Amino acid sequence: MSAKVTVADVERVAALAHLQLASEEVEPMRRDLNAILGYVAELNQLDTTGIEPLAQASERMDGQASAGHSALRPDLPAPSLARAVVMAQAPESDGVFFKVPKVIER
Repeated sequence: MSAKVTVADVERVAALAHLQLASEEVEPMRRDLNAILGYVAELNQLDTTGIEPLAQASERMDGQASAGHSALRPDLPAPSLARAVVMAQAPESDGVFFKVPKVIER
């Protein structure tokens, strides 16, 4: 597979991400995206038969931490902060929800 990201693709992705790219940034971005997609195509050619997928790189089948890394804490339910305490510290709230400024104009 040969990835061919075009200038139009870069401009479209930039618009979707609300990024303003200067004209001199478009070509380097196009090259970088093509390089990334080329690398992904290389990875897709690797034989992964018999290798079980991981949800994240630090995941281990035996549940033990890898060398130099601590084990993850158990995912157990725990009490959360009281809404009144949290809302009292919010810069702006209606008592139930945080009020935040509008960030999407389209």
